[in-house]
Amino acid sequence: MDLMEAICARHSVRAYTDRPVARDAADALRREIEICNREGGLHIQLVTDEPAAFSGMMAHYGKFSGVRNYIALVGKKSAELDEKLGYYGERLALLAQTLGLNTCWVAMSYSKGKARVEVAPGEKLRIVLALGYGETQGVPHKSKNLSEVCRVEGTMPDWFRSGMEAALLAPTAMNQQKFRFTLLPDGVRAESTGGFYSKVDLGIVKYHFELGAGCENFQWK
Repeated sequence: MDLMEAICARHSVRAYTDRPVARDAADALRREIEICNREGGLHIQLVTDEPAAFSGMMAHYGKFSGVRNYIALVGKKSAELDEKLGYYGERLALLAQTLGLNTCWVAMSYSKGKARVEVAPGEKLRIVLALGYGETQGVPHKSKNLSEVCRVEGTMPDWFRSGMEAALLAPTAMNQQKFRFTLLPDGVRAESTGGFYSKVDLGIVKYHFELGAGCENFQWK
């Protein structure tokens, strides 16, 4: 499975089996986490065989079960942190999908105080990715129409359309899809239109757009 196939195959999964994460999959994720941390100046961590963070009432309320593994998205507090964590977190989520794993973005339905995570002074644990082998593969989410989330003057280039189609398959908080992409004469502008965790969502959808459009075809503005 390549990353474009992973975009189509990946859906949010909240119920997991007790099968441990395969060692080669965990090693591949740790290698990619190291690269993401170096590129983004982040402190993302893979936590395995740790059920405490998803054992409380918040997880029950969020309909999570069997979660024993997660990726903790941690970084230094800054105005750019949410978008960075969304971008690199989705990069890891899609890698996990290619490795036969399932994931779900989790903002509040877990016990942050019980998470086995290192958070240095000045850093923040913003969000986590539940991880493991799902009881199911999840179901697709409903998407907005293309015209609701982008602006293009004239004919839409094929590469831009492909990028937008990939962006519409991205997970967003409460499936709100509160983002907008604008094709400019000299590049593409992506912006949040507000809402719950919308800056994290912006990072997620920008990564999807890059995969669909091809970074060689545009530059961010």
